[in-house]
Amino acid sequence: MFGVSQMVSYRRVAIATLTGALLGVLCIIGVGARIPGGYSANMIYLIAVWYNRVIMGLMIGLAGDVSIIKSTSEKNYPNSIARGLLFGLIITSATFLLSDTIFDLMGWFAGLLYGPIIDAVATLTEK
Repeated sequence: MFGVSQMVSYRRVAIATLTGALLGVLCIIGVGARIPGGYSANMIYLIAVWYNRVIMGLMIGLAGDVSIIKSTSEKNYPNSIARGLLFGLIITSATFLLSDTIFDLMGWFAGLLYGPIIDAVATLTEK
């Protein structure tokens, strides 16, 4: 079902990690505006949410050769969306473990959306 080769594209890893970091800033803005106490009272949580998106980008970047949906095309976007969704689900679910008091369902759904975005951007910019 899953096919993996041994080649790592450092360019893909860098682009995916940077995209994750940029989307993480959007998460800080969105989550900080929604949760009680705002930005200053939840700084550690907000940094953890940003870091979660950076890790998501790193993992998606490293998973460039993981094949879930087979295709003969050079850039397999359906695979990229499925792979991004899978990694987004796995990695963003860690935010549920971050705090006993903060339950941010919108942030979790954003992670499901950001995974495919990160993977699509990384796939689009591959040589």
